[in-house]
Amino acid sequence: QLQLVESGGGLVQPGGSLRLSCAASGFTLSYAPIGWFRQTPGKKREGVSCISSSGGSQRYADSVKGRFTISRDNAKNTVYLQMNSLKPEDTALYSCAKSTYYTCSLNDAVYNNWGQGTQVTVSS
Repeated sequence: QLQLVESGGGLVQPGGSLRLSCAASGFTLSYAPIGWFRQTPGKKREGVSCISSSGGSQRYADSVKGRFTISRDNAKNTVYLQMNSLKPEDTALYSCAKSTYYTCSLNDAVYNNWGQGTQVTVSS
């Protein structure tokens, strides 16, 4: 079945870095845009970043622009989210998902095949 699996989360200090991975099985990742989202208890899920099927187009939430970088390695069927200069406000469960459209969007309503998520905690 179609499945996305996230990894790479953990506990880091403010200013630190993490690289999250979103690995696909059951489909070819290059066929669709992929988005990264995050959610904390009591807050609505936020679109963090998305990347087109080719990797040529990217979008970022204003809150992470300049600090996070999304990329994909279609040969490895994996999308990455490099997170630098992490802040406590970045603490969340990070999930990836596949877009139902051919262009990437930060609107979670157009995504499916959600992964289980990987926890990122930024704290001293």
